[in-house]
Amino acid sequence: MLKTFNPDFTNTVKEKLQRQFYMHLLGFEIKTIEIGLIEGTLPLEEKHKQHKGFAHGGVIATIADVVMGFAAVTLVPAQQHVVTSNLNISYLNPGVGTALFARGWVLKQGRRLNFCEAEIFSIDGSGQKNLVAKASATMAILAPPAATSQN
Repeated sequence: MLKTFNPDFTNTVKEKLQRQFYMHLLGFEIKTIEIGLIEGTLPLEEKHKQHKGFAHGGVIATIADVVMGFAAVTLVPAQQHVVTSNLNISYLNPGVGTALFARGWVLKQGRRLNFCEAEIFSIDGSGQKNLVAKASATMAILAPPAATSQN
């Protein structure tokens, strides 16, 4: 069972998301924030596609990283930070459709590391989802910098 060390995790995530400038550049939006779980969507535009018209692998990896990382953020105290220390992704199908849907969750919570997984789906015009990629990541928990002494 996952445990949050931040009773105000929803607001902490929302605040930190404001500083995710690359995510905003892409147009990715978080829709669900729960303990150990984040979901979001990206309307697919031409700028997100590679030369064959599929969602670019880097875009898919980025949104997988975002949902896994912020799933880990929901568990840590507000003053701590989470960074990706390892990311693996398997591309299963082309990302074609009108949008991408990403779901990331914490598989195993630890004191210094959280092990996360994600699934990325394409969504067609009728709302049908197709699994595009599965990802896993190790998220490292960073303590806030210690106050420095003037001595």
